Amino acid sequence: MAGKKRFGSVRQLPSGRWQVRYRDPATGLRRPDEKTYPTKTDAEIRLSQLEADITRGKWVDPDAGKTNFGEYADTWLKERGLADRTLERYEGVLRLYIKPTFGAGFVGEITTAKVRSWRAKLLEAKVGGATVAKSYRVLRAVLNTAVDDELIDRNPCRIPGADKEDSAERPVLTIEEVYGIADAIEPRYRALVLMAAFSTLRFGEFAALQRRDIDLELGIVRVRRAQAELQTGQLKVKRPKSEAGVRPVAFPASIVGELTEHLRWFGEPGSAGRVFVGPRGGRLRRSNFHDVWTAALDKSGLDFAHVLEETGADSVRFHDLRHTGNNLAADTGASTRELMHRMGHSTMDAALRYQHMRGDRDRLIAKGMDDAIKKSGIKPKKPRGRRKPPEDPKGTAGARD
Repeated sequence: MAGKKRFGSVRQLPSGRWQVRYRDPATGLRRPDEKTYPTKTDAEIRLSQLEADITRGKWVDPDAGKTNFGEYADTWLKERGLADRTLERYEGVLRLYIKPTFGAGFVGEITTAKVRSWRAKLLEAKVGGATVAKSYRVLRAVLNTAVDDELIDRNPCRIPGADKEDSAERPVLTIEEVYGIADAIEPRYRALVLMAAFSTLRFGEFAALQRRDIDLELGIVRVRRAQAELQTGQLKVKRPKSEAGVRPVAFPASIVGELTEHLRWFGEPGSAGRVFVGPRGGRLRRSNFHDVWTAALDKSGLDFAHVLEETGADSVRFHDLRHTGNNLAADTGASTRELMHRMGHSTMDAALRYQHMRGDRDRLIAKGMDDAIKKSGIKPKKPRGRRKPPEDPKGTAGARD
């Protein structure tokens, strides 16, 4: 009953179905196809397809996909060389959202239909849309590597738009509101609030900032490193993960006096001294600063209901100062490329390509923000040579330890 062909053969099984047998290009041994077929014609068509795939180098070993996904994902994660915080986030995404569904199965068993079902169940379980999108991107990245490793023929993550995040709009504060929070917060953090709004650095970049990074005469802060706070509580200071993150950023002349006073009373001494420290001289921690920030919002007496209602946000966050500053910069006429530079979001190639325009144009952006501050009627503080530091409920002695 077996029909012979040069490349392989087909034969009818006792069940009446037809089996395809062909020579494995890797081992040279005969092997059966993964499926059987209802007719001899169907089997012969499949045999021709296999021969064509092997001839074109498109054949994928069916056994290659029989690799445990959970173990493969763990190996994938270790081999990425990711930054600590990114590694932590990816590990959490895999553990919480991906492995519960795919971890015990084989890589080759994951189909587009299964990915679609997995994503739908996450959304039905009220997992945030941004988290679902991130989980989808991580799964797709793992399976892209599986394609490269020839474990599967193609990536089953093929759902249009599943990788997109619809991030909620964040509040944009007025200059008066920024200064209202700065007035209400503990004195050692006043300059931090103003710099966050008018230089738009990230919290981790402020935590790693040193005196030598600030040029008060030119009104420029140079970002050279950033602090990462891991879930274990460990703090790590390292160079930003991309070249775009290493950048000079101009800030308005209106806050030079504020920053001068801050460095005098609260900054650590020496060129390598940290600009922003905690009340006992410890490093800034996002987890600890949250309570300070919340207390300042309450003490300011400002009503943020209007801006929260407009955006759908549940609270005003410290990071919203960065968002506010970026909007102020845009209002001065800054181009998209210039905004990306200030934010540290451009790619390495883009950062190098537009490096020639950074100095003068960025200072013009800062001047435009300065004009907006003056127009608001705020009268920034200037250095007055005080003999006593501003009142600090937790004292300043620790800052100089």
